Amino acid sequence: MASHQHGIDNSISTPKTRIEGIPDFGWRVNLNYECGIKCKPFTQPRFSQVIGFIGLGIRYAKEWWKRRRQGRKMFIDHMDQLFHKAIYGAPIGGIGCGTMGRGYRGEFARFQMVPGIYDHTVIQANQFILCIRKNGQTVYQKVLTGQRESSKSLRSWEWQAPREGDVYHALYPRSWTVYHLDEFNLRLICRQVSPIFPHDYKDTSFPMATFIWTAENNGTEPLDVSIMFTFKNGRGVKDDGNGGCHNHVFDENSEGRQVSGVSINHNIQDMKCTYCIGGVHKDDVSVTCKEYFDPRGTGQEVWEDLKEDGQLNTEGEKGEKSRTCSPLSLLLQLLLSLAHLVLNLFTIPSGKTTCTGKGEESAAAVCVKANVPPKQCKDLEFTLTWDMPIIHFKAKERFYARRYSRWFGLDGEAGPRMSSYAAANYSTWEQKIEEWQKPVLQNKNLPAWYKSALFNELYYVSDGGTVWIDPVEGQGGKLVRVTDPKDPPIVQEFSRFGYLEGHEYRMYNTYDVHHYASFSLIMLWPKLQISLQYDIATAVESEDSTRIKFLTSGEVGIRKRLHAVPHDMGDPEDEPWNRVNCYVIHPTCNWKDLNMKFVLQTYRDYSATKDDAYLRHMYPVAKYVMETAKKWDVDDDGIIDNGGFADQTFDAWTMTGASAYCGGMWLAALRMMIEMATILKKEDDVLHYKEILDKGKVSYQNKLWNGSYYNYDCSSGGHHDSIMADQLAGHWFLKASGLQDDDIFPPDRVKSSLKKIFENNVMMFEGGNMGAINGTRPDGSKDISSCQSEEFWVGVTYGLAANMIQEGLLDQAFQTAWGAYHVCWEWYGLAFQTPEAYMTDNIYRSLGYMRPLAIWSMQWALEKFHQDLMSS
Repeated sequence: MASHQHGIDNSISTPKTRIEGIPDFGWRVNLNYECGIKCKPFTQPRFSQVIGFIGLGIRYAKEWWKRRRQGRKMFIDHMDQLFHKAIYGAPIGGIGCGTMGRGYRGEFARFQMVPGIYDHTVIQANQFILCIRKNGQTVYQKVLTGQRESSKSLRSWEWQAPREGDVYHALYPRSWTVYHLDEFNLRLICRQVSPIFPHDYKDTSFPMATFIWTAENNGTEPLDVSIMFTFKNGRGVKDDGNGGCHNHVFDENSEGRQVSGVSINHNIQDMKCTYCIGGVHKDDVSVTCKEYFDPRGTGQEVWEDLKEDGQLNTEGEKGEKSRTCSPLSLLLQLLLSLAHLVLNLFTIPSGKTTCTGKGEESAAAVCVKANVPPKQCKDLEFTLTWDMPIIHFKAKERFYARRYSRWFGLDGEAGPRMSSYAAANYSTWEQKIEEWQKPVLQNKNLPAWYKSALFNELYYVSDGGTVWIDPVEGQGGKLVRVTDPKDPPIVQEFSRFGYLEGHEYRMYNTYDVHHYASFSLIMLWPKLQISLQYDIATAVESEDSTRIKFLTSGEVGIRKRLHAVPHDMGDPEDEPWNRVNCYVIHPTCNWKDLNMKFVLQTYRDYSATKDDAYLRHMYPVAKYVMETAKKWDVDDDGIIDNGGFADQTFDAWTMTGASAYCGGMWLAALRMMIEMATILKKEDDVLHYKEILDKGKVSYQNKLWNGSYYNYDCSSGGHHDSIMADQLAGHWFLKASGLQDDDIFPPDRVKSSLKKIFENNVMMFEGGNMGAINGTRPDGSKDISSCQSEEFWVGVTYGLAANMIQEGLLDQAFQTAWGAYHVCWEWYGLAFQTPEAYMTDNIYRSLGYMRPLAIWSMQWALEKFHQDLMSS
């Protein structure tokens, strides 16, 4: 293992100094920071583990080739995994509208414009360029991202190397980049803002971001400071050169502030998309635009244009910007403008006067210029919006409207208006963000790293391949939004929500994983959690008899069984919601955790919302899944039995018979069914579930308790007595939902188990600075019976920490969770791409993953069980 300084005191990303205008907490690195560790994706299990993968590997390879010949991808593509790229910062955009990633040095990287599909590209033409002029002369002009991606294009542009003391600071959904140009006594701060804040279901869906550049002149001479924002069509892939793109200048003030800029009109996989870059007008700045330049060329024209006078000339206007016009010339200009307006009614807008042809790309620029007197500051404001209202998935069986189009229409022409809206409203967004984050940031009882982790892990709610959609249909020759009468009212009002299991694990709303992440939704956007639950409930009551060959066993079964909770809502490479369960590694209808997790989330959500209509709707569905699950109790002892294969979320780690993980969730689900039946006055049901619970809680203790912790399972297998980090998953959710039952989970045994996990699974690895490994043997060594038993799962670590908080083990909780944050955000260089798992030898698995949102279960536990600490 590579040498590394561990420990909270050695945290490289926790701010050590105060910077005026920037929060004291967040993820902060110097712009010249380089991750010192080279990590790689998991590809090679131990020799002792290989035999279990042989059949799966052969069948997977056959299926992979079959789909490739069909022009499709596997839902998990092990043949094309993501390699280590430690470059990311906070992404931009609202929820469910497509996202654009940013590098911490300023790159535009990692695009999710095609629903659920990621392009991990860095686009060289998308930049902010600084021009400084003194006494009428340009004295400095550089691209601010720090390094050139390719020498094949934009060779006339010069890049500013990262300087010592220049920093990037992220506290999602905002970030700050600080540049020091000491030779000019100039400091620049770029503040990036996206409309993400809780309990909002309008602005939070909008595809927009703002960039506010503060130029601070600390010298004795005035400076002319210009920032030029350049952007091109597409997402950095071959299709960007398909042609058909055209640009046009806009000037818009319909939403309260005037923005001038350029719209870049193009298609992305036959879906209409318009990017708009804009500069915001105010009295002390000027805004100029360049309608078109070639991003594949040298870039000399736009570079020299800016360098000449710190602003841009539209084609044909060179030298005309500051000219004083005579009355005659003004009349001629008016006539020309009218002629131009009429012409635009019949032709493609000017700039790039025809659509780009095959092999061509299109870029544009907008420049904001301000004179900054000595000892003063000026703000230069930019907007970036993208309007892609109508989308479809790969199968194209249905079309959808993104939620934001409820306010901006379906024609794909709203980009300029959205730009004005962003300029007029970003200060309101920031006020709401600060009000939301302030109680956490100002609480001195909470560790600094936790404040960063809590908000920065939330990036995944928007940048998780997320869609937030309404159905549309063709009527009268155009697409219109429709209401599906089968959808529950909450889905009709708040739309359908979906996010991927991971950037590489392309399955929507993977339910066994969402179980951990769901705390973020129920706390911050509860209507999305409830909407998702209604979708799951609908799927429970459906069956898909399509015959599927499951890749691990080779057996053939049906895609989806009646009264079984689906594993996922489908693959964006197919038709999600129409066809669920795209995961075909195992027959998940026999997974022992999915049905339990539906019951647990149903009651947890009710405990938070007190929504009686929701409870009445969900209770019959919960009964269905419990009746299905009862069949898994093969010896009628009140505890369901695992089937001797990986039949739960740890899908490469086998369980046999009663298990701590699934058995505990079964008991918690029974207790919740009793509570729900009592509320709904279902007396027979209360008696029925109480009878099973009375048997099951005795069996659970007798079969699994060993005097110190709960055994992994009750089999005679070599790992039956392993110490599982997640052995108390049922107790965690039960108590989190306000139902503590000491007869089911005796408090002394809960604390004993948690302390054992902390000693063995946390403190035995890098001095407690790695999080919680999934499994250890009683002697403290790794459980290597499975590749997953020797992994650290970030979301499981955060959930375990929440469980510790509930039991008053605060020091142990924060030490445990710190390890996961430290490895991902500092040691392995995986900021804003937190993986599902990592190992002790610089290995990760599945970058950009849903489960780490479980850190919000820690906040849930703090607010529920430590109100005195949270109110300090």
